Amino acid sequence: MNPQSACQPRVRRNGFSLVELMVVLFVMGLLASVVVLSMPGDARELRGEAERFAARANAARNEAIVSAAPVSLVVSKAGYYFEQRADGRWRPFEGGRLGLTGWADGTGAQTGNATQSQGRSRIVFDSVGLASSDADVRLTRKGRTMTVHIARDGKVSLDAR
Repeated sequence: MNPQSACQPRVRRNGFSLVELMVVLFVMGLLASVVVLSMPGDARELRGEAERFAARANAARNEAIVSAAPVSLVVSKAGYYFEQRADGRWRPFEGGRLGLTGWADGTGAQTGNATQSQGRSRIVFDSVGLASSDADVRLTRKGRTMTVHIARDGKVSLDAR
C-alpha cells in the first residue's frame, strides 16, 4: 500500500451511477406500462359488452332447455331483455337475472336476420335450444365493431363472421 494514500482522506462520491439510474428508469417504465394496459379502453369495453351479451343469450338458451319452455331474446338499440311464454303471451322475466339490460354509454347495436317489429328484434329459443332464426347483433363503439352471432342451432358465438 502506498503510505501517501493512507494519509489522504477518502473522497466520498455522492449521487447515483448511470447503471443505477437506468435500472430505476426501467422499473418506472415497466410500472407505467402495467398501468396503461390495465386501464379500460374502448376496444376492451366493447369486447366486455359483447361477451356479456353472448353469455346472457347462451343463458337464455339454457333456461329454455331446462324449463322445457320457449324463451325469447328481444334486442333493441337501447338494450336487450328476455321473455318467457306464459298464458299464451310473452312476459318479461321478473328480477335481475334475465331482466332488462341497457347497452353501455357509447355502445350502439344493430340486428340482422331476426324477426323485427317496432325497432326490436326477437330471437326465440325453443325447448330443445334451437333458435327461431339466424341472427347477428353488431355492437359498435367509437368506430370498432364486434358481432355476436346466434346460429339456428342455438350456438352463440362472438365475431363469428
